[in-house]
Amino acid sequence: MAAPGRHVGHYIHKNSRFLLNNIEQLWGHRTFSWTPAVLQQTATVGKDSTEAIVIPRKKTWSKEAVLEALASTVNRDPTAYHYQFQDDPYLTPRTSAEFRLYSLSQESGRSAAQYFVNSNPKFFTKDFAEPHIPCLMPESVMLRFEEMSEEALKERISLRKVTAAVDMYDQLLQAGTAVSMETTHDLLDLICLYCDRDPAQEWGPEAEDTEESGEEPRSRTGRVRRASDLLKSTWRENNNAERIFNLLPERDTHCYSALIRGMVKHEASVKAFNMYTDMLNNRMTADVHIFNALISAAPKLREKYNDRWDLIAELLNQMSQQKVQPNLLTFNCVLKALRRCGALAKTQALHTLSEMKALGIAPSLASFSHVLTIFYKAVSTAQNQTDILQEVISEVSGSSFTCQDPDDVLFFSSAMRICLDTKDVELAYKIQSLVELGENWRFLGDSYQQSIYYGRFFSLLCMMEHIDVVLKWYRQLIPSMYYPNAQGMRDLLQALDTDSRLDLLPTIWQDIRSLGHDNKSDLVEELLGLMAREKHSAEVQESFAACALDVKSVFDGDRSSLEWSASSLSHITCLLLRGNRTQQAWDMLQLFKSKNRVPSDELLEDFLTACSGAGAPERAVELVQLSAAFCLPATPRLAQRALSEFNLSEEQRSILSELESAGEPTD
Repeated sequence: MAAPGRHVGHYIHKNSRFLLNNIEQLWGHRTFSWTPAVLQQTATVGKDSTEAIVIPRKKTWSKEAVLEALASTVNRDPTAYHYQFQDDPYLTPRTSAEFRLYSLSQESGRSAAQYFVNSNPKFFTKDFAEPHIPCLMPESVMLRFEEMSEEALKERISLRKVTAAVDMYDQLLQAGTAVSMETTHDLLDLICLYCDRDPAQEWGPEAEDTEESGEEPRSRTGRVRRASDLLKSTWRENNNAERIFNLLPERDTHCYSALIRGMVKHEASVKAFNMYTDMLNNRMTADVHIFNALISAAPKLREKYNDRWDLIAELLNQMSQQKVQPNLLTFNCVLKALRRCGALAKTQALHTLSEMKALGIAPSLASFSHVLTIFYKAVSTAQNQTDILQEVISEVSGSSFTCQDPDDVLFFSSAMRICLDTKDVELAYKIQSLVELGENWRFLGDSYQQSIYYGRFFSLLCMMEHIDVVLKWYRQLIPSMYYPNAQGMRDLLQALDTDSRLDLLPTIWQDIRSLGHDNKSDLVEELLGLMAREKHSAEVQESFAACALDVKSVFDGDRSSLEWSASSLSHITCLLLRGNRTQQAWDMLQLFKSKNRVPSDELLEDFLTACSGAGAPERAVELVQLSAAFCLPATPRLAQRALSEFNLSEEQRSILSELESAGEPTD
């Protein structure tokens, strides 16, 4: 008898072929004709109007339309690892350390591949990609113009070859060839951006160490830069930018702007203000980029908070006098500078937001991030601490954001920190809903910043929510979005303890091992302490005993960094006793001697009770002798219990009597 599935498959196959045949017939005889309604409308328009309605014969779709449609049907799988590791499941990370290591390895491999592609473009002349992806094609890094000309200078500027561009510019001047002002602007911008030195290419071998990343002293991978790297980017006196600037017969605002922004970027704020003064003395007006740079550098030139704000206010007044229209980055620079202006920052920040509203400039996430930093510099016990944050979330609720400022990625992490400090879980849910809207998740930043955000969110849930809700988010976030650190797992253990769900501890221990936190002694000690604190049902105690043996295997591992403590030995021994694994518990008790650890009186009492239930007088005598070897004060009491509860031989009674009398205090 044929399987039912074969009949169903044959039916689908038969009908699908019928449908395909009809489609082919329709497609082969397809025609295009106007509907009667359209014909009537066209005739009417032709009579009553001189303009005809043009209806396109087909709709033009973008090349990514099909991919976008397919992507919209797929949701994130919370049980899967991060999508960037799905191409190579063998290298899927299990811990936060492996996640960072593999992420950097992937980026390093990608940089090495791009370096090879750009260094050997002759091997990559074919482009099979559809749609075309320019960033994956070889960059033009070879010089085409070797002769001395302005075109050659432009080429070197476009390739970001600072030294070669400066040399070409000097050769043109020596030959008496005039260089256009537009090219001179580009050259000054290049020199000032890279502080008069050749930058490492993004795909170069040393890109991670030498590439500039703006004001923050971090590399592209998030690693803190060395002091030597920072010294390399310091503005030098009379560098090529200043030399070329002084050689110019005429200087316009763009020339001053390039130098002022370069000086501010490379920690020469005093020279930047002197350059601005020189520009004013030459009866020239600044542009908005100059004012943005000077405002960001203002706090570095004054010591007192009031003086800092006075300098910022003076710059804003000069903008008004020179009729320079501020933009979003102007106000963001003001708000960022106010973070270093002490108590007056709160009042001035609100005035700044009001001014933005009056000018019709909508704040970005960076604006709100700076405001939150101003109002929540320290943890406070005030009840209305989240008022500002609630207003901000209400303002941006339901919005999809576009990046307008590099500091936009700091907003969500700062907002979640405030929720954690103030224990406001409802507001945290609103922030998380905003993150999940559209592509707002991109504003969480890199993997390091995402880990900080989700770590704060998960810690808040562990403190404030029921364990069922915590476990729901635990399964939803881990491991697809977040690798919890040891503190996150500790918060989860405390949440299980609060809601009396200690029966889940063995399962959590498996997660602790898979996440690579089984080498954290304080975390392992807390887990063992929770399991051994009180007695549970026989089924739970059996699972605890199995978990204790697994923990013991970690301690005994060759590469383990854990060291046996008296508490860990006592907890595991107690759990094995309660799980009716007496022999393994006795082996643990013998381990006290080899590790030079002292068992507790309570543990010995429990062990003697287990020996009494099992009817093992020999083991009871050994237990009392072990207590005497450690000189424990409970030895006489244990000996007395053994004499009264066990059926002993004369030799055993003699030994216990001697131990009982030896432990009694003398007058």
